Amino acid sequence: MVLKSLATAEQTGQRVAEPELYRLKGELLMIKDPGKVAEAERCLCTAIDVARRQGAKLFELRATLSLARLIASHGRPDEARAMLTDIYNWFTEGFDTADLKEAKALLEELAT
Repeated sequence: MVLKSLATAEQTGQRVAEPELYRLKGELLMIKDPGKVAEAERCLCTAIDVARRQGAKLFELRATLSLARLIASHGRPDEARAMLTDIYNWFTEGFDTADLKEAKALLEELAT
């Protein structure tokens, strides 16, 4: 379904949800085949890049959160913390939302 949606976005030019679709593709790759770390990481980096180009900070946060979890679990916690801190600090409100609460919890976990 995600791949079909990405193809539809490409064909129609309707790219609003494109960062989220790449994030989901990366998440699904990690679930389906944990050995495809590099491919999942590429999907998540693409999600972040597309979100940045669109100025879609919520999608950027979600993708960065997914990528931070992935790379922290593969021995790169400092890199994960740095990238998540950058996007988390961009926000000035909405800290009661699920996404920002989740980001804060991961930051706290990575700080220990």
